[in-house]
Amino acid sequence: MTASMNISLPEALKKYVKERCAEGEFSNPSDYLRALIREDKKHREQEKLELLLLQGLGSGRPMEISEQYWKKKRSALAQRQKKTGT
Repeated sequence: MTASMNISLPEALKKYVKERCAEGEFSNPSDYLRALIREDKKHREQEKLELLLLQGLGSGRPMEISEQYWKKKRSALAQRQKKTGT
């Protein structure tokens, strides 16, 4: 479902948005703003991922992860799910 939102822009920004649409990449101002919002959302998600990766790097000594390690983890998770019924 699509909802409407009205925004106010200074004349210079309104002109810029119209110019961007006239270039043909965006069919109208709404398309342009949606693309900007999607890009902003993607950028913020990337920043969050990078922060989490940095936290992981600083979380302690690294350990080697093998297929056997994952098998044990999956088995433990399955056992826990059986106990909790989820």
